[in-house]
Amino acid sequence: MLNTIDVNLHGKRHTDFDLARILKAQAQGFDEPVTAYLCGVSIKARAGIGVVFGHNRKDQYGRFGDGHLIRTSDVLKAEREGRFWVLTTVNSRYVLATFQRCNGRASLRHFLRLSSGQHHLSPHLLQ
Repeated sequence: MLNTIDVNLHGKRHTDFDLARILKAQAQGFDEPVTAYLCGVSIKARAGIGVVFGHNRKDQYGRFGDGHLIRTSDVLKAEREGRFWVLTTVNSRYVLATFQRCNGRASLRHFLRLSSGQHHLSPHLLQ
């Protein structure tokens, strides 16, 4: 019997469709500065989860590098600017270039329905 280790790199190559949508978003421009562009996005437990592109805090250690899976902090606001949705967190603004297949848009609608007028953020410390 072979000893095997399953390694998950949590990364993905952007598709041509993802890159085309990112280019359209960059050409559109936004009211406030954009932190990064996300592809394959869904919203779970008040956080956006997707594959990052063009993060302005990318460093030499690979953190926030293109193609990495990212989980945002709690989303305070989701709004449409032009042709794209923008998620605003405490310190960042993420443009949603593409949604996850099957449940991405549904997770956004669910988030908008549940969060309208309610701002119950995740606790800073868990007991």
